[in-house]
Amino acid sequence: MRRGPPLADVRYRAAMEPRQTSEPEPDSEPDIEDLVIDALNDLPPTFRERLGSVAIVVEDEPTPEQLASVGAPGLYGLYQGVPRTIYGADQVSYPSKITLFRGPLRRSSRTSEALAALVTDTVHHEIAHHFGISDARLHELRRGVR
Repeated sequence: MRRGPPLADVRYRAAMEPRQTSEPEPDSEPDIEDLVIDALNDLPPTFRERLGSVAIVVEDEPTPEQLASVGAPGLYGLYQGVPRTIYGADQVSYPSKITLFRGPLRRSSRTSEALAALVTDTVHHEIAHHFGISDARLHELRRGVR
């Protein structure tokens, strides 16, 4: 039996994803992986340096199991792991993983600029979960609640 804090399974839900009537030209879209790197480079150095061994991966679509595990109809990103604010025995952190989902991100973005903004927002959102910030607190911060 596993002891210690429960693994967090926090997600950035895709709002009802608008479907585009036609797929944009693949060559005209920026590469999601490059946008993730740009989003990481936009982080203040203090946060970048404290990411440690967080794995950040890009998948095409969330699996039915991922959707069912969080009760979401769609996902842009998913944080799985234990936030840095919670440690295991002997102050050893558990490995964490951030997954971004290419399909929902692209379908929700009508322009390259919108895609870049959504990827950046999703990466920063999932990293906030790694640092122990809940969805509720992120929504408060966006509204300017202290």
